[in-house]
Amino acid sequence: MHGVGGTTPQAMLGDPRTVRVTGDAVAGIHRCTADADAEDRPGDQRREPVREAYVWSNLTSGDGSRALWLVLLPFMVINLAHWMRPTSEGRTTTTRAYGLLVRLIALTLTVLLTAAACEVALDLTAWQCAGTPACSSGKAWLGFMSAGRGGWWSPPGRRLALAAAVPAAVTGLLWLLSRRTWSAYETQPPARPGTDEDGHEARRRPALCLPGFWYGRRIVARLRAAHTAAALLTVAAFLVQAASHHDRAPGGSPALDALGRILGAVLAAAALAVVHTVCRRGRSEDAPDHTADRLTAALPFAALGLLLVSAVYAAWDRPGWQSHGMLPGDRAFGLIALGQGALVLLLALAARRLHRAAPVERTPLGGLAGPAVATLACALGGVMTAGVAHRVADWLDGPATPGMGDGPIGGPPVLLTWQASVIPPLFSVLLLLLLVLAARTLLLRKRLCRTVPDGYPGERHDQARTRAIAGSIARAGLTDSSPWVLGTVAALTLLLGGGAVAGAWGTHDVPGRAAAGTPAAVEDAAQTAQALGSWCVGLGFVLLIAWGRRAYRDPAARRTVGILWDVGTFWPRAAHPFAPPCYAERAVPDLTWRMRTWTERTGGRLVISGHSQGSVLAAAAVWQLPAATRRRVALLTYGSPLERLYGRWFPAYFGPVKLAALHDDVHCWCNLWRLTDPIGGPVGLPAGSTGTAAVDHGPLKDPLAYGRTAEHPLPAAILGHSQYQSDPEFARTRAALLARLAAWMPVPPQGSTGRSSA
Repeated sequence: MHGVGGTTPQAMLGDPRTVRVTGDAVAGIHRCTADADAEDRPGDQRREPVREAYVWSNLTSGDGSRALWLVLLPFMVINLAHWMRPTSEGRTTTTRAYGLLVRLIALTLTVLLTAAACEVALDLTAWQCAGTPACSSGKAWLGFMSAGRGGWWSPPGRRLALAAAVPAAVTGLLWLLSRRTWSAYETQPPARPGTDEDGHEARRRPALCLPGFWYGRRIVARLRAAHTAAALLTVAAFLVQAASHHDRAPGGSPALDALGRILGAVLAAAALAVVHTVCRRGRSEDAPDHTADRLTAALPFAALGLLLVSAVYAAWDRPGWQSHGMLPGDRAFGLIALGQGALVLLLALAARRLHRAAPVERTPLGGLAGPAVATLACALGGVMTAGVAHRVADWLDGPATPGMGDGPIGGPPVLLTWQASVIPPLFSVLLLLLLVLAARTLLLRKRLCRTVPDGYPGERHDQARTRAIAGSIARAGLTDSSPWVLGTVAALTLLLGGGAVAGAWGTHDVPGRAAAGTPAAVEDAAQTAQALGSWCVGLGFVLLIAWGRRAYRDPAARRTVGILWDVGTFWPRAAHPFAPPCYAERAVPDLTWRMRTWTERTGGRLVISGHSQGSVLAAAAVWQLPAATRRRVALLTYGSPLERLYGRWFPAYFGPVKLAALHDDVHCWCNLWRLTDPIGGPVGLPAGSTGTAAVDHGPLKDPLAYGRTAEHPLPAAILGHSQYQSDPEFARTRAALLARLAAWMPVPPQGSTGRSSA
């Protein structure tokens, strides 16, 4: 099995003549043409192994529509936070609280990005620009809503009701995309459940062994209904808030005021129903969840009905109503930010309690990796919100600076400007951290230059060659420095985010004007941060759109986007239904069905080899096998992040105890790794409790030769994470695994078949 980015079956099998024996164009099993009918030919236990390649790259980097997944980045990141919880020995209540808090943070992200769409469509466009003749006069596409022309759509309520179609359409698009991927991924039936015949203690059984782990049909359906309803209710709340603000003012209609209060109460009750739905049920992994929930499925339709009623209420004729300033309700962004901050802090308390109850060695940030990643997800959502708002405001305002009072419109809410203004100091700290990492890498390379030649005795040493090898090893070690960088950035983001909310609510003005009258250095710093922040978020939004457009048209760029999802979407959608889909919910059942049916039909044995992310899929698939089938499997991993990334960042699922259980479950396991590999590394397991040998074989020599030799007349490349199969140790290890399986398997009776597959 290949790793991130994918490859062709011809390259994996080393033969240009291949054929797909099962599967489809999205993911399938391929063989060499010469072995295409191997299962139908008689054979004995000593025949050559049949090689198969599982190609799954189209699960993540297929057609051009995958480029749209770029805008779902915050949703993907918060979903990762769900799976980063520490181990949970004896802490069932805290474990449930952790999952609940992550789901609530995910819900706030949906509300935040829907509010961003409302800010653009309702506030900046329909309320401010269409209500200001100086802004709408030069925009023909906005003329029919212009307050200066006095048309049917010119009253503020009707403009808002019409503009509400934009965020509603965005919500519908997300719902459609989630349902489409749900039908393709989460509905794949799991393999038939097996029984654990090996007698392991229940506490040692990894969660990935559970039959319902890779079947998220119902949880994603419930979350999709709840998040769709939350988004539609957010749009309705913007409409009701704007209209009821006018009705409650002197001269407003008492009847409309009463209707607005009733609608507000109904919207609040519907919002509580959505929150209750998100809190009520999480994932069910002990068995595949087939429970249908009709009340939850009705939530989006009820929310859509409330949105239509709210649109009619807002569009009702109100003589004398005029739009000026910003749309009422701009404090919603501050409330969302405060809610996210409180939830992240509670999540940190839960994570810390879990980690202290059952600490796992090498867990990053003392168990706070999940809360740190959740903070990053909220920051990404805030940057995207501020970016789209400032970019649209720049476009509508022309050459003026939004929020500074020198243009026809007021611009986005003050908080979004404050949030954009904290980006420059955050980038400054991040740049400082990168400089520290660069300095540490240079010092490490200098130390390694004294020891690298020792690995190539008898060869003539060259200073440039030594520096290149030492630099590759030093750069590969940067992966292990990522936790403290993430922790520093997350803590600073939380601190600056709180400062932005305090500054916006305390001054009610943008940073540049709020600093007026302070010392010159402070005022200049505030104005510079505001200008640079607005430019940064606008540029970031433009780059995101440009990259998505390029990925839609260019297969090479689309493959790069796919690599991001190879890493980020391995896990099921447990927190956010609009996240990019989990490809493992298709890949793991594919592999499990193939391995199980092969061994049951032929009585054969298997060597499962996986590179990089493919090794993680291999481990997940082996865990889904019955105990008897696992004993027929040998595992060969190379360039594997099983411990270095997954074991550290996802300790509850790939921690040392879980990997040790996998080591004891399979017949044998070998792991190849290099010091120059920035992704793969040793598993770190000693000999198994059943007497099996140690897992790790390495570090492999990289490059294979220091200079020119008889075996390598040309300079050998530094391979790092790639081309493990070209290393002679790979062929020797695979042959040894096959030999160990062959020696263990009983000789088949006369006339039966005993086949192996690699």
